[in-house]
Amino acid sequence: MEDLLATAEKKALVEIVKLVQKRGFKGTKGDWKEFLNSYDRKFGASVSDPSRRSNDILVAFLKTFDKEDQLEFLTKLIQSYSKRNLVQQFSRSPDDESPEQRLVRLTLEHPQYALEYAFPSNGQDWVITKLGKKSKVMRSDKILAVDCEMVLCVDGTEALVRVCIVDRDLQVKLDELVKPNKAVADYRTEITGITAADLEGVTCSLSDVQKSMMKLLSSGKILAGHSLSNDLNALKIDHAWVIDTSFIFRYSDGPFTRRPSLNNLCKSLLGYEVRKRGAPHNCLDDACAAMKLVLARIEHKVNDTIPLTEADVPEIEMSKLLLHRIPTYVSSEELLKVIPGDFTIEIKPTRKGKGDKYSASAIFKNSQEAGQAYENVKGREEKDSYGRPQKLFTFQPSTGQTCSLYVRKTAHGDCLSGDLSKKRAAQVDETTKLSKKLKSDEMEVETLADPNEHYDNLGETERLEQELKHDSDQCCDHLKEIERLQKELKSRDVEISRLTKIVSKYRKDKKGKKKRH
Repeated sequence: MEDLLATAEKKALVEIVKLVQKRGFKGTKGDWKEFLNSYDRKFGASVSDPSRRSNDILVAFLKTFDKEDQLEFLTKLIQSYSKRNLVQQFSRSPDDESPEQRLVRLTLEHPQYALEYAFPSNGQDWVITKLGKKSKVMRSDKILAVDCEMVLCVDGTEALVRVCIVDRDLQVKLDELVKPNKAVADYRTEITGITAADLEGVTCSLSDVQKSMMKLLSSGKILAGHSLSNDLNALKIDHAWVIDTSFIFRYSDGPFTRRPSLNNLCKSLLGYEVRKRGAPHNCLDDACAAMKLVLARIEHKVNDTIPLTEADVPEIEMSKLLLHRIPTYVSSEELLKVIPGDFTIEIKPTRKGKGDKYSASAIFKNSQEAGQAYENVKGREEKDSYGRPQKLFTFQPSTGQTCSLYVRKTAHGDCLSGDLSKKRAAQVDETTKLSKKLKSDEMEVETLADPNEHYDNLGETERLEQELKHDSDQCCDHLKEIERLQKELKSRDVEISRLTKIVSKYRKDKKGKKKRH
C-alpha cells in the first residue's frame, strides 16, 4: 500500500482521510486528531482539516493502519481514485466533451463512486480491462449495457448464473447462462427466474464470460448499467469507462443517497414498467432498460430528475405514528399521556452511539385513528430529510423539564428493513452492500439505514460544529499570532536597517577624522 500512497494525489488523500474519520478508524497512533497531537507538536489537532495538511502528514497518518480489514479498505479506495484519475486523463474538458463522455464524468463525480467502484481487482479471478489508445477512447461513443443474475452459494458468497449485454441499437451481443463454480444454496428463482433445471448441461464458466467481455469492451467502449458496480463485482471485471444510471438520475426532492430504482426510472421517464410487482427479473429486459435510459439522457429526451413517490404502505404500518428524537428521560408512560388518542407504545431498539435520544412507534387500531391523532398533535409543521411532513412537538413531562420530539406518519421507507427477499430492496451502507439481486426494483437503494437518522444525528452534528468552530478559533488565534510576529519582525528589520545606517555613518566619519590628523 505504501507505493499506492506515495503516488496518490493530494485530493485523493484528503478524501480518504475524511472517509477514515467518518468510519471512526484508529491506527497505531489513534484517530486523526490523536495522531496530529502526537505527530505535530507545534499545531497539534488545532488544524484538523485534512485539506490544510501536507501530503507527508496525510500519508504518515494512513500508514499507521495495520489491521487487515483497514488495509483492504484503504487499498480499494486508493485504487478507485487512481482509476478515476486515469479516466479523467482520457477525458476532454467539460466544454468539449461528447454527451457519452459527460455521463461517464457524472458517474465518476458521484459522491458514492469511490466506495462502490473500489473493486478488489488484484484478487483471484479478477480481470482489468485496458482503455486502449487515448485518441480512440476520446472519440469513442460506443456503449454497451449489461445486467447479471446471481445465486446464493453454500459458503455465503454469490455466483454469476446469467449475463446479458446489448448495444445501443438493443441488439444482443451476449446472452449466456453461466455454470456456478460453487455449490448453490438458493437459486432465488422468484427473483432470478432461474431454476436448477435451467443450468443442467451448461458449460460456460465465469472465465469464458470474462474473455468474451474483454473483446467486447476493447477500444474504449463504455459499459452502462443500473447499480453497475454490483454487476462488475459478479463478473469480477474492473472496467473504468462506465455509466451508472443510478448515479446520473436522481430524485427531485431528497438526498443523493436515495437513488431511484430501475423500475421507477422507466415508469417516470420512459412511460413503462420493466416488470410488474412480484414478477421475476429478466436479465435482458434490465440491460435494455438501462440502455434506453442512457440514450434518452444523451438525446435530451428526459430530465435527470424524477419526482419522489411513495409506494403503497401496508395498512398495519399506516396505523402507526413514528415518534423520534425522544429524550431518554421521557418514559413510554409519559408518551401515552402527551400524544392524543388510544394507542400502545413500541420502543425501537436503540442504536449504538445514539446517546440521549430514542425512537418509538405509537400503534393505533387503524390508519384513520393514526391520521386523526397526527392532526390533533399541536406542533410546528416541518419536513424530514426526504421532504415528508412531520411535527415538532414540545411538551413538559412530569420531570418539569421542557422537551420536544418529532411525530411523523409511517411511510414506505420505514418498512423497508423487513423485506430483504426482493432484488434491490435492502439499504446500503458505505462498505457493506447487499447484492443487487437481493434488492427489489420496486424499492429505492439508500445508504441511510433509517430515514430519521438525519434527526438522530443532529446532536452529534451540533457537537461537531462546535468542535470545528473551536478548532477554527484556535487556528485563527495561531494565524493572528503569526501575523503579529511578522509585523514585529518587520518593525525590527526597519530598526536594524536604521541602526546599520547610523553605524556605517559613524565609521565613515571616524575614518575621515583619522585621515585629517
